[in-house]
Amino acid sequence: MSILVTGGRGAVARGLTALLTERGIPFRLGSREPGTPGAVHCDLTDPATFPAALHGIRSVFLYAEAEAADAFVKEAVAAGVEHVVLLSSSSVLAEDADSALSAAHLAVEQALLASPLTVTLLRPGAFAANARGWAGAVRSGVPVRLPYPGAYADPLHEADLAEAAFAVLTDPALAGGSYTLTGPQSLSFAAQLAILGDVLGRPVPFESVTPEEWKAGVEGYIPGPYADALLAYWAAQDGLPTEITDTVEQLTGHPARSFESWVREHAADFSA
Repeated sequence: MSILVTGGRGAVARGLTALLTERGIPFRLGSREPGTPGAVHCDLTDPATFPAALHGIRSVFLYAEAEAADAFVKEAVAAGVEHVVLLSSSSVLAEDADSALSAAHLAVEQALLASPLTVTLLRPGAFAANARGWAGAVRSGVPVRLPYPGAYADPLHEADLAEAAFAVLTDPALAGGSYTLTGPQSLSFAAQLAILGDVLGRPVPFESVTPEEWKAGVEGYIPGPYADALLAYWAAQDGLPTEITDTVEQLTGHPARSFESWVREHAADFSA
């Protein structure tokens, strides 16, 4: 069995390849950056890079990039790939699944499901690592700007996602399913910042800003449609705890890691 792991520079891919290495399972790492050490060039927006990356591959861990999804599926089928595990998003399950947040994931899901490939869908909610977006403010000692401090999320540790991906890639009984993954707690942004402050041993203040003020502050970093989609999602989750699943435990055999554990592991990111 040979596995192609795309998104070679991402935390999930790094965690997954570490697990594959530990178990002695052959894999090929794909990266969109040419010349990445130990990786084959596989730019999911460039079909010319697909044949070499997919040669001799039977399973793929795939990041959701919609631009050339149909071409990737066609090349995967031609190369003899049998199983694709897609890193999708639970946002595809929302009523507004055509928003900028979910459209790309949904398009790749549909392209895969229309093919003869066995397709396994991993649909995480929020990532604990999203908290890194606050790191600059925390290091500088200025309040974190939040348009919806009471909006809830289900922060998932990237190590749990990597272990879940390993499970569905290596256990045939799990292939072909759809799995919604969450962290173990539903936490508001304000609660997450309180946990961050407890771990750092100092207060992490925040200030409430209007959606318009927040959007102006991220202009140039977050494209307008994505900013609007984020604001709409946070508004819908304001004061509304996220539904938590036990899928991580079902796939990995252990409970999902807490947001606090993620913060402790990455506390240096928030220290000046």
